Amino acid sequence: MNAPFQASDPATGKLPLAVMIAAPRGFCAGVDRAIEIVEKAIEKYGAPVYVRHEIVHNRYVVDGLKEKGAIFVEELDEVPDDMPVVFSAHGVPKSVPAEAQRREMIYVDATCPLVSKVHRQAERQIEKGQHIIFIGHEGHPEVIGTMGQVPDGQMTLVETVEDVATLSFTAHDSLSFLTQTTLSVDDTAEIVQALQMRYPQIVAPKAEDICYATSNRQEAVKAMAPSCDLVLVIGAPNSSNSLRLVEVAERLGTDAKLIQRASELDPAWLEGVGTLGLTAGASAPEILVREVVAKLGEFREVSESTVKTADEKIIFKLPRQLTD
Repeated sequence: MNAPFQASDPATGKLPLAVMIAAPRGFCAGVDRAIEIVEKAIEKYGAPVYVRHEIVHNRYVVDGLKEKGAIFVEELDEVPDDMPVVFSAHGVPKSVPAEAQRREMIYVDATCPLVSKVHRQAERQIEKGQHIIFIGHEGHPEVIGTMGQVPDGQMTLVETVEDVATLSFTAHDSLSFLTQTTLSVDDTAEIVQALQMRYPQIVAPKAEDICYATSNRQEAVKAMAPSCDLVLVIGAPNSSNSLRLVEVAERLGTDAKLIQRASELDPAWLEGVGTLGLTAGASAPEILVREVVAKLGEFREVSESTVKTADEKIIFKLPRQLTD
């Protein structure tokens, strides 16, 4: 897609850069809700309010909530008994709220409702006597939370098509599968196909587990990337949905880079780039998108356009304890 020749702007001396901005991008309804839960908890209970794990995977967001009175910890035992605690949007194992109840703590669950839906499906599948194959990334907080919804040994994690080939179940075993909500749509479809070919009896979830926001952001990148020389994804290195956006662009043959802030931009990346695609993971606020566009404008004469593939109007309600 490289332009064979680019004339610099006579007024600024800068080369032109067409910036295509994906829509949808950035915050999803679950992230909006989780951030608002922390803010409302601080209003209701007063600072400090503890948060178990990063509320969402974005340093800018986390630092902003720290300034308002949130204290982030990794485990519940770091929280004093008399302090309120919020559980992150990624979800937690059942043992965590059970321990909070035992300690008579005030706690607010900010688990994304779409993750909670997967948790309920897991419970129902276990009640039916099915062993669950869970498609996800080992060690991710959402995976830890979902696997913690069922007794040990009743859920098996697979990450790749190759993992499916190593499973030791038989055609007589009662099996079902679920997926993490922030996976690559295409990669997951391949793993599901492998599971269904090997175990025709496996029961699928009633609806797609990969959330609407993850799917929509990937579709926007698919629409944009073939027209771009480079795609920038704003997101954290531990953000699953952001990493998947980089992979989607790369799979289409477009160079892609993950950045957290505009300060990470290297002007050398723009050499030979006439059209740049820009998107943001579901945990990245719009202010960071504008920050990156402004930074690009320091190096090149930027013209913006939007590539829109979907409208998002979903809003999730806050927990009743914060609205009463």
